[in-house]
Amino acid sequence: MAKEAEKKREKKGSNPHSYNAESITVLEGLDPVRKRPGMYIGTTGPEGLHHLVWEIFDNSRDEAMGGFANDIEVALLPDNKIRVVDNGRGIPVDIHKQTKVSALETIMTTLHAGGKFGGEGYKVSGGLHGVGASVVNALSTYARAEVHKDGGVYVQEYSIGKRKSAVKKVGNTKREGTIITFQPDPGIFPDTTFDFERIVNHLRQQAYLVKKMRITIIDAREAGKLDDTDTFYIRDLELEVPSQTFYFEGGLVSLVRFENSHEKPIHKNIFYVEKATNGNEYETVEVALQYVDDISSRVLPFANNIYNSEGGTHVTGFKTALTRTLNSYARKNNLVSEKEDNFTGDDALEGLTAVISIKLREIQFEGQTKGKLGSVEAQSMVATIFGDAFSTFLEENPDDAKAIINKVVLALKARKAAKAAKDSVLRKGALEGMTLPGKLADCESKSAEDSELFIVEGDSAGGTAKQGRDRRTQAILPLRGKILNIERARLDKMLGSEQIKNLVIAMGTAIGDTFDIEKLRYHKIILATDADVDGAHIRTLLLTLLYRHFRPIIDGGFVYIAQPPLYKIKKGKEILYAYSDEERDRKVGKDMKIEDISDEPQEDVQNANEDQVEGEVKEKSKTQKVSIQRYKGLGEMNSDELWETTMDPKVRLLKQVNVEDAREADKVFDILMGTDVPSRKSFIQSNAKKATLDV
Repeated sequence: MAKEAEKKREKKGSNPHSYNAESITVLEGLDPVRKRPGMYIGTTGPEGLHHLVWEIFDNSRDEAMGGFANDIEVALLPDNKIRVVDNGRGIPVDIHKQTKVSALETIMTTLHAGGKFGGEGYKVSGGLHGVGASVVNALSTYARAEVHKDGGVYVQEYSIGKRKSAVKKVGNTKREGTIITFQPDPGIFPDTTFDFERIVNHLRQQAYLVKKMRITIIDAREAGKLDDTDTFYIRDLELEVPSQTFYFEGGLVSLVRFENSHEKPIHKNIFYVEKATNGNEYETVEVALQYVDDISSRVLPFANNIYNSEGGTHVTGFKTALTRTLNSYARKNNLVSEKEDNFTGDDALEGLTAVISIKLREIQFEGQTKGKLGSVEAQSMVATIFGDAFSTFLEENPDDAKAIINKVVLALKARKAAKAAKDSVLRKGALEGMTLPGKLADCESKSAEDSELFIVEGDSAGGTAKQGRDRRTQAILPLRGKILNIERARLDKMLGSEQIKNLVIAMGTAIGDTFDIEKLRYHKIILATDADVDGAHIRTLLLTLLYRHFRPIIDGGFVYIAQPPLYKIKKGKEILYAYSDEERDRKVGKDMKIEDISDEPQEDVQNANEDQVEGEVKEKSKTQKVSIQRYKGLGEMNSDELWETTMDPKVRLLKQVNVEDAREADKVFDILMGTDVPSRKSFIQSNAKKATLDV
């Protein structure tokens, strides 16, 4: 039996017994984390909140990358708790020589303590920082570590980074692994509500990156009272709650296929290479790519399985090798004329879906959130390995190669045509702010920091907004109907659209290679569309335009979505506004449900399109008349109503748009407005019950 157990451990990875307290290196204390959390997790908004999950998950994922684990579970529990389980080696619990306390306590309560700095902890990990578990602990009102190791179960609990007691052995076990549970501190995070779909999307990606790693995500927040300490995996409780499980053997090829599931590939075979540098198994380059019939590109870079949203040296090496290889192959095989210009990097990227994944023993990121890879050697690694393999792929697959080259040639010609059209517009001075569009009601302020641009739907809403605004700081630009779908439109066609040209001129940044965010005339670009299907469609079109061609404006946090009310409620002389059906019912009063309201003819109705109903509510032995007005569009409000509900900075609700919002909107829009009819039908059937009908 002992030999069988030893063989089982060997399958998980080499030298399991060498992972002990001596593997843990301590650099410094934990004090700075609560004082400046942004230094460690980037922000205390939703992005930073979910970053806590990624940090704990990454530790389990690193166990899987090292071959020590293959089954990870992430559960959302009641009271905004997160529970992450893996079947790895278990965090060491023996006494650490330097700290004189358990290695578990050292990892959970000391900054820069972990198995990622040397020794036998990890050959490849998510980074050198080693601050993940301790930072999460410091930013949580409650945390609990449960370790199953060497036949025993060990537990320690914490509050805002400090232990409640020493590590205790609480029982025996046949399992191996670690369970980390934490509850974010509402004093640090304004909103501690986790987004299940966001977590699912992130972890699905991780499952593609580590072959044969099982990841289960469970939303048990509505499970009622739950004693999660009685089980290793929550899934063993067989709760009837939302869950997703991912397991992929295809790796990056499967991820590319998933990303292109709603696109039309222009070549059959997906390129793929995985190779170690100079035979070093701890330094590898893995790339998969495929071109599709699209004008945008999707390049997903990872370093040690950490997604690098800002790219880095591995992306630079990839782009250099891609452009060089395509130019070389096209010239060598006479697929372009001698007089034709070389492809640029933008030409080579058009319509490309690619995943770049590198693994390094010693890795450097720019910042704790690991958004950008800084390791210098990654550039030459990727350029050499990918360049050689892609050149061979083109030679061995001439039909695929010809289709790819034709796609890039088309991009080159389109780029020239777009440049000519743009230069023609620039010569007329239209995009340099010389002539602001006549539809724009500009603000008096010349300070971009103080200025806001409301993009509204239609002249009716535009007229109301112009009357109700603060002329000093608020500008209004009405759009006539739906703007051009730019998803498959090139720059020359875009600039032929009066609506888009007006918007570009109003913002002041220009577009394309002349884009300059320093010339942005407003630091709040507010999309104020109606609360109906057409309004949502226009908003999605605008988000797609901004995401594709004005990405730095979104990255800079300058784009917002206005939240106008759905209902106006009159209770006697009191006027209230409600932004949802639930808020309407709450403000009407407990004694009156929506079905208690009876339709009655109205005499002085402001607009024929308004829904207005009246009823009576009995409160404390007296009858009070209640009138409810349903807004269908901004144009149905008078200027005072629009100001006090949607435009007044003191009371209005604005949703700031980030990159994830735009990317998700773009993906849904591509399904609904693209050429993939089966996907559109499936999406509508799957989401029909979630729709809010306005009939």
